[in-house]
Amino acid sequence: MGASSMTSWSPDKTWREECGVFAAIGVPRAAAVVGLGLHALQHRGQESAGIVSSDERGAFHVHRGLGLVSDVFDDTTLARLPGSLAIGHNRYSTSGSVTLENTQPLHVVYRGGHLALAHNGNLVDAAEVRRGLEASGSIFQTTLDTEIFLHLMALSDTNDPADALVDAVRQVRGAFALVVLAGDEVLAVRDAHGVRPLCLGRLGDGYVVASETCALDLVGAEYLRDIEPGELVRIDRRGTRSQRALEPADPPQFCVFEHIYFSRPDSRVFGEGVDGVRRRIGHRLAAECPAEADVVISVPDSSNSVALGFSEASGIRFELGLIRNHYVGRTFIQPEQTERDTGVRIKFNPVREVLEGRRIVVVDDSIVRGTTSRKLVRTLRGAGAREVHFRVGSPPVTHPCFYGIDTPCRGDLIGATKSVAEIAEYLGVDSLGYLSLEGLLACEREPRRYCHACFSGQYPIPIDPSARKLSIEQMHGAANGA
Repeated sequence: MGASSMTSWSPDKTWREECGVFAAIGVPRAAAVVGLGLHALQHRGQESAGIVSSDERGAFHVHRGLGLVSDVFDDTTLARLPGSLAIGHNRYSTSGSVTLENTQPLHVVYRGGHLALAHNGNLVDAAEVRRGLEASGSIFQTTLDTEIFLHLMALSDTNDPADALVDAVRQVRGAFALVVLAGDEVLAVRDAHGVRPLCLGRLGDGYVVASETCALDLVGAEYLRDIEPGELVRIDRRGTRSQRALEPADPPQFCVFEHIYFSRPDSRVFGEGVDGVRRRIGHRLAAECPAEADVVISVPDSSNSVALGFSEASGIRFELGLIRNHYVGRTFIQPEQTERDTGVRIKFNPVREVLEGRRIVVVDDSIVRGTTSRKLVRTLRGAGAREVHFRVGSPPVTHPCFYGIDTPCRGDLIGATKSVAEIAEYLGVDSLGYLSLEGLLACEREPRRYCHACFSGQYPIPIDPSARKLSIEQMHGAANGA
């Protein structure tokens, strides 16, 4: 798999990744199409981006870099990625190891030829599996759990990439949505619980695969269907073939946080329009946590639909009270607290004419650490808001995620370390209301099909109960909020 390991690793390192993947198959200038798709998925990761293409001779071409898609790719770089097959990836991590070695898609050469792989999710048994592979002689190039799939494929007895991928996914436990470029085909697979989204679309005579349907819209592809939990789809110029890689969980466990925060509102994720789910959340929030106020404002952009729903149900007028600077990253997915603090100061600007002298309902999708919310409340009061009533379109986040969403150690979660009254005091608001877990799940068409471990601590895929992230004693950041 490689000559030497270039990045240090320890079992305590975290590899959690909420990312975006995109693939184009049988499409002219596939890399350019993938580049467009990655632009649509930019919200899913801003640390790095990469594309691997395969040309008519089967040669692989790779370009990866740190930064936004627009930083990494231009017409010149895309022209150096020929062929009608390509896969791409946007990444964010939480470990701080933002290096080129950790940029996806990963590309290797093994006995079966070239392989490139892009991964969205997190393996809960990564440390254990990696130790076993290293003990048997595997040499890792990265600190990513993604690389485990490649080592397991290389160790498979079969020369067929699809069968090797099936062998690999049956030896790991966790959440994953993968696209693999192998020879003249792309393989796409989801874990048995379907935690992370992945969909299939048609583009001309070819196909595309994406984390969200908004990426299909941008490239002009027709949505065909979601790739099912436990399903592996082989896609080449001739069409698609499906096989069962894993026995699907019944019911599946889709990540409810995709609907709350991570996915774009113009996407259909897990068979649901995200905007519609968020509107229902806003309606329910207004019923559960009413407020007497003059205007409703959102914390843009992921809260816009929830705030509109709150306004519709409450009859309180919706206004644009905060304007977001779209040229800075999402604070929630920046790994260092100092970066989050800087981002808050430059990310939102209040509209004084909307706020001054008024009673304000501020609607946000979630509160994780609380630092962003606290600064926003200060900003709103500084702009003249007479009262600030904070409403949250999800329950308190009380447990860390092990399936690919960046939530910190439990001791850093304000919902795990403070009561609602204490959080309200910390934020400096006149009132604070959270949506109940029952209310949140009632906003989903099939509530049994959703993972809510970050709110309930009920983990559908078994995790290590001694994991450091679960320790409530880790209070080093809790004093600064969630």
